[in-house]
Amino acid sequence: MRSIDLNCDMGESFGMYKMGLDEEVIKYVTSANVACGFHAGDPSWMRRTVRMAEDNDVAVGAHPSFPDLNGFGRRDLAVTPQEARDDLVYQIGALQAFSGSGKLQHVKPHGAMYNRAVNDEPLARSICEAVLEVDPGMALVALAGSPWVGLAKDMGLRVAREIFADRALNADGTLVSRSRPGSVLHDVDEVVERSIRMVTERTAKTIDGGEIEVEADSLCVHGDTPGAVDMAKALRRELEAAGVQVVPLGRLV
Repeated sequence: MRSIDLNCDMGESFGMYKMGLDEEVIKYVTSANVACGFHAGDPSWMRRTVRMAEDNDVAVGAHPSFPDLNGFGRRDLAVTPQEARDDLVYQIGALQAFSGSGKLQHVKPHGAMYNRAVNDEPLARSICEAVLEVDPGMALVALAGSPWVGLAKDMGLRVAREIFADRALNADGTLVSRSRPGSVLHDVDEVVERSIRMVTERTAKTIDGGEIEVEADSLCVHGDTPGAVDMAKALRRELEAAGVQVVPLGRLV
């Protein structure tokens, strides 16, 4: 039976400002990527989100970022590899402290850090080193088909290859920049159809109309995308209807 993890970025509220409908999306996903305070989230939201995930039997991972609250972690900041490693160790350790077991399932970098690591070997290596430093047992979530996946495996990490339900792809398999029209998909039927195809047929359409092969362990739906609850609900229902087992990524890698 084909299996896939369904993950979602969560805990991205801050102070009195609420972001997303985490309490609804959590019912349909198997892994939660929890913001660690550098792009969104704060200690109270971190604790609340981890507790909510644990109460719903959803596996918890860290969602660290460049230090960019104003830009929601989507600006590519000039940081050294050592600075990036230290920032990640700090964020992962902070979230880990809120876990009831003292353990996290995975680490998935956010935004600009994630996108840059796909082809930036020094940054990708620093991220891997940070995960190994905090807990070598954690998995790293990295873009399916990217050089980052091979690097992480060579360094001894467990790696979950990720695809995105609601993001358009370039011909090389990277995510289309959010600055471009059509980069984020909002139609639930379209999102479900392309996701089922990626998981079961291992192929994906690109923004220019082409087709590429994809091999994935985890499928991401963004909690801040309009209609995220309907997307998550429909994805879980239709994946299972297609004979796909939806399980936490820790059981797949």
